[in-house]
Amino acid sequence: MTSPAIDLTVHHKPAGASDRVAYGFVKLLRFFADTFFAKRYGHRAVVLETVAAVPGMVGATLNHLKCLRRMEDDRGWIKTLMDEAENERMHLMTFIQVAKPTMFERFVVVAAQWVFYLFFFGLYLVSSRTAHRVVGYFEEEAVISYTHYLAEIDEGRSENVAAPRIALDYWNLPAGATLRDVVEVVRADEAHHRDVNHGFANELRGLPHGQIAPCPPHVVLEPNWKTAA
Repeated sequence: MTSPAIDLTVHHKPAGASDRVAYGFVKLLRFFADTFFAKRYGHRAVVLETVAAVPGMVGATLNHLKCLRRMEDDRGWIKTLMDEAENERMHLMTFIQVAKPTMFERFVVVAAQWVFYLFFFGLYLVSSRTAHRVVGYFEEEAVISYTHYLAEIDEGRSENVAAPRIALDYWNLPAGATLRDVVEVVRADEAHHRDVNHGFANELRGLPHGQIAPCPPHVVLEPNWKTAA
């Protein structure tokens, strides 16, 4: 299959204290991830996708409440952020099938989620611009990590197993798709989230959004009430 063309070199150069704080924080997270997981990219993905699914839901919640208080339109932010959270959750559900996390890794997931949720919730209340920049930089690192994962697969250090059923259904991948195909579409998803969040941070600073990488086509998960209605 052919994945969407994305620019792997995109990097928002920090401009101002807010950007530098965001960039430094993400680089610190990257250091811990590299130290703990090394090149176990499947297991790294399980933990990091759990964390990556938090910002979209936090941002959607707080923007929803702000719009209610101010009685104003959300300019499409809420649905965009909720879609991001759902997309990251599907990444997690996919890599659980690939990596089979241990009990210790499941404990790390729970601990990391609570710590990061509370931190990000507080950060978004204090500075939503910094929060979106954190996510933009986080996704830059995700693109790098998945590029390394592809190299591990291509060089035979990670087995190119069959794509899980959940991935075939969600991204409409063809029969016979492999882990490499999954990593490619996940990387494209992350590039899309990277550009969207840097764009949101720019908008909050009064700057143009910039170009956004295309989002790979995937199934839109419908709520149960639509089926029941």
